[in-house]
Amino acid sequence: MASALPASRGPAGHDGMVSAKPEEVPKPPPELAAHILDLIVPEKRESALLLLSKNRERYPDLAPYLWWSFGTMSVLLQEIVAIYPSLSPPMLTAPASNRVCNALALLQCVASHKLTRMRFLDARIVLYLYPFLSTSSEAKPFEYLRLTSLGVIGALVKHDDPKIVEFLIRTDIIPLSLGIMGEGTELSQTVAVFILEKIILDQNGLGHVCATPERFYAVEGILRKMVTSLEKTQSARLLKHVIRCYFRLSDHTRAREALQTCIPPSFSDGTFQPVLKADPSALLWLDKLLKAVLK
Repeated sequence: MASALPASRGPAGHDGMVSAKPEEVPKPPPELAAHILDLIVPEKRESALLLLSKNRERYPDLAPYLWWSFGTMSVLLQEIVAIYPSLSPPMLTAPASNRVCNALALLQCVASHKLTRMRFLDARIVLYLYPFLSTSSEAKPFEYLRLTSLGVIGALVKHDDPKIVEFLIRTDIIPLSLGIMGEGTELSQTVAVFILEKIILDQNGLGHVCATPERFYAVEGILRKMVTSLEKTQSARLLKHVIRCYFRLSDHTRAREALQTCIPPSFSDGTFQPVLKADPSALLWLDKLLKAVLK
């Protein structure tokens, strides 16, 4: 997977950075460069992953430092594939989960940064995370793994780039997200439905979901299941994203016609009025949805 190893394309200097990095990226602070270089030393790697993950907000240009430093991306990939054998049967321990999640947190930085985002996508690194999203164990190490993996993909889609959506809809991210939306914890459900929302906000993403009845009803069925659960939990944050997904689906002619017969009754009977009072924007989306579907 040569495209996933950009650091090998040029000679590294004394600071471990390859000469191909963009001119607008300054040299890393000495202490940061030292931690990044420690990643390629097996005995120092775990500590370096923890320190870099904890301090990633301090360094706005951490992502390009990681991407253009010698061997770093291959090290992060090694951390990911190293726990594949622990996925089935589920044997992932808390320390192992914490370690790989620190690596995933660094990948999230790379997925977010304007200089590395498309390079990250072109290298197809995100596909290495899909086995984590396929796990079903409810143990905390697995839940933490799924949530952190979703965070990497969420970092990609939040930038509303059609190229990112075009790539993702050609992978299994929608069925994987639907699986977590249907069975995950509230926090994982929120990130998963956010990913779906961002995909269908894109015109190609909406067209993909509504291209066949099977795809539409797979999405709508999970959303309806979530609404049934939300009638009890009344989670405002999760409900807002679910409403926005329904509202976006109603922009598609055939989907809007289908929603006329399957829109959840609790959307129109006042069930969610108490929780939506504190979120006028979500209440407005719900009102527009009902007017579009039930007119």
